[in-house]
Amino acid sequence: MNLQKPLEDNGYRQSMGQLLMLYTQVDRLILEVCAQRLTNAPDEDAELSLAKQVGDESRHVSIQRQWMRQFGAAPTPLITPEQEQTIREYFQALPWIDFLADLYVCVEALGSEAVERIVPLADPGTRESLRIPLADELDHVAFGISRLRKELARLSKAERQAFLERLPARIESLANAFHGFGVPVRSLFESVGADYDRLCELLEDRQKELIAELAFGKQPTRPARVAADIST
Repeated sequence: MNLQKPLEDNGYRQSMGQLLMLYTQVDRLILEVCAQRLTNAPDEDAELSLAKQVGDESRHVSIQRQWMRQFGAAPTPLITPEQEQTIREYFQALPWIDFLADLYVCVEALGSEAVERIVPLADPGTRESLRIPLADELDHVAFGISRLRKELARLSKAERQAFLERLPARIESLANAFHGFGVPVRSLFESVGADYDRLCELLEDRQKELIAELAFGKQPTRPARVAADIST
């Protein structure tokens, strides 16, 4: 069964173009918040990892912009400049442990999970444009989860448990704030052939896995990718 939407499908092309723009904007914002955090990284290891990520995200933005031009995506941002500034200010104000949780669990781990789930539904050019960015994000997530474990280990057992119990609410709060920006995420995903409700279920499962890994010190695991998981 061919799950890929044809480029001749105008609905697919328009929606995928908007998703590409959204993904590029998010990568650019990650670049900027990591660059901001460099000035007060807690140690050299964190500083070097953040510096590497800034370089990686710069490359991702370049790859995506080049593909968007070839794809013919409309250059209209989905996140407004005012909303982008709100995001930058939010991450800049976070304590280090909260920065790790919000950026690497919510944005990087769960965000890249959502993108990976639509890759099998995408046209070949879009899949190729996402190959390097998604591979790099594995390293970013590994760094973030490892550092978050390190910070959690410094807390008392009660403090660590309280932090992990609050984590689902933090993720939900960030998700609600993003949806409050007015980006039509559901319709965009459904227009490229995804079952949005099924995708949300898979993301919830992944969230539980990540929190369990943080709680019990397991190595991060990644679920097997099944192309038909979220296809309609």
